[in-house]
Amino acid sequence: MKIKTDPKKIQELLTRGVEEVIVKEHLEKLLLSGEQLRVKFGIDPTAPDIHLGHTVPLRKLRQFQEMGHQIVLIIGDFTATIGDPSARSEARQPLSQEQVRENMKNYLTQAGKVIDLDKTEVHYNNEWYGQASALKLYELTSKVSVQRAMERDDFQKRIKQGRDVSVLELLYPLLQGYDSVMVKAQVELGGNDQKFNLLMGRRVQRAYKMSEQDIMTFWLLEGTDGIHKMSKSLGNYIALNDQPEDMYGKIMSIPDDLIVKYFLLLTDLSFEETQEMLKQSRTTGFDWKPRDKKARLAREIISMYHNKKAAMAAEKEFERRFQEKAAPRPSEIPTIKPSTYNIVTVLVESKICTSKGDARRQIEQGGVKINDKKISSFEETVKKGDVVQKGSRFFVRVI
Repeated sequence: MKIKTDPKKIQELLTRGVEEVIVKEHLEKLLLSGEQLRVKFGIDPTAPDIHLGHTVPLRKLRQFQEMGHQIVLIIGDFTATIGDPSARSEARQPLSQEQVRENMKNYLTQAGKVIDLDKTEVHYNNEWYGQASALKLYELTSKVSVQRAMERDDFQKRIKQGRDVSVLELLYPLLQGYDSVMVKAQVELGGNDQKFNLLMGRRVQRAYKMSEQDIMTFWLLEGTDGIHKMSKSLGNYIALNDQPEDMYGKIMSIPDDLIVKYFLLLTDLSFEETQEMLKQSRTTGFDWKPRDKKARLAREIISMYHNKKAAMAAEKEFERRFQEKAAPRPSEIPTIKPSTYNIVTVLVESKICTSKGDARRQIEQGGVKINDKKISSFEETVKKGDVVQKGSRFFVRVI
């Protein structure tokens, strides 16, 4: 495949949604040269869903792919058992191989909604770690000093707070870096919270007498709460597998000041048009109309991950429910037969909430009702026929 070297396209590749490029001059020169580059992105299946936050680097990966470069997707089925410590205030709970296998069942299908899998080189890092001996671990750990491994801000904050940092967590950036050695990466992509890991990839490649990869980091995408990074653990995410109606409602709930950022990072809207939107938002002029912009954003995103017909149907249903202030029709409310009748159990087993912690947060914040009555206790119980509601979009009937 011929490599595209259009300077305008290259500038957009290097700047749109990009926080930092190391080393920008070197990468730009390579892109202009017409050499086919090996561009790596890794994702750990720590949960079953890929969400819109993950699509930021995936969409950039697709840009490289459309220019003719070889993209390399690594599914971290080995590293997921440890968990990336980036931006963590405490250690992750380790996952079993069985949990990881279950989580990654549909990972490629979801990633294939963004990138062309037929032209993608896919690896699972258990390919090289699953059978590795202790000697390989000795060899790898000899490449980096303890002082260097402890430099990351996340670890320093935890140490100052008296929180543990496990030796296993120290190994994670080394393992991610060795992935770059194994696939001969020339470029690696990641969120700006991944910078330490990406730089470690350069260090490990250097230790193995390889050319150091250039790295590209991206703006982090805030979730529907408008405050925290989009995250499954916080329940503020929009999954690619969400139903169109749910996806539409979640997008309509984002704060107005995130509209332009979502358009810039998650859609193909031209840079010029996003800048015009930004100008309108700052002047709060007549043409801003944030609700209309969010409706357009929802249609754009749902059309990408479902289709245009589904986007229009989701919009009509949203208008019916929220403009007419209508609850779902009884026949539309899903049902659940929970293992216990505790409200937290019902919220989790119905998948209205992502975890017990998420369910308790929603109750504390006054976002949960039983039969239209707001509740405040985690010990609340339900009975047959009760309708449980979270927010204004999620309902389930107990049977």
